[in-house]
Amino acid sequence: MRGVFITLEGGDGSGKSTQAEKLEEWLTEAGRTVVRTREPGGTDFGNEVREIVLHSRGHISPRAEALLYAADRAQHIATKVRPALERGDVVVQDRYLDSSVAYQGAGRVLDADEVRRLSLWAAEGLLPDITILLDLDEDLARARLDSANKRFDRLEAEKSDFHRRVRQAYLDLAEREPQRFLVVDAALPPDQIAAIVRGRVEAFVAASETP
Repeated sequence: MRGVFITLEGGDGSGKSTQAEKLEEWLTEAGRTVVRTREPGGTDFGNEVREIVLHSRGHISPRAEALLYAADRAQHIATKVRPALERGDVVVQDRYLDSSVAYQGAGRVLDADEVRRLSLWAAEGLLPDITILLDLDEDLARARLDSANKRFDRLEAEKSDFHRRVRQAYLDLAEREPQRFLVVDAALPPDQIAAIVRGRVEAFVAASETP
């Protein structure tokens, strides 16, 4: 079997964790070994970076933020994702380089191409086989986060115009690479979203099992 790299992207509150869990359950039932992970925080080092970038009380400059995410990505891909793919596992990952392009590139108003090049350098050029973009209006996403009654992290707490830029950047990325992206309306019921995702993933995973 060949490894398959699947990433889930979208704004905060779009339901990535729910869909990652559903996808993991379905793939496991289908007999595949699944490594479910996230960025930042997929490794011990990544958890330390996650605490800094999401919960630091001090100011972090946009470039410093982008570099911290890239450092996490380099460690994560080298020590967790690539080994899993080489074993033939399916990696289901919550956020990857498209998040950096959207959040640090568009959200923080850095050069998106530079951010992407930095991420690709950190990951030694690794791109996902499939990227599921859960697209949701930023105001609806904020309402979901509010209803969860949780403490916002540094990015979730940003204003609507920040999240509007992030959403548009994601849609622009998906338009640029339609062969990699599947865009799904995240306002749909979770089970309906899961069925749409399985429809895209199933054929790709089956092809990876062909000698």
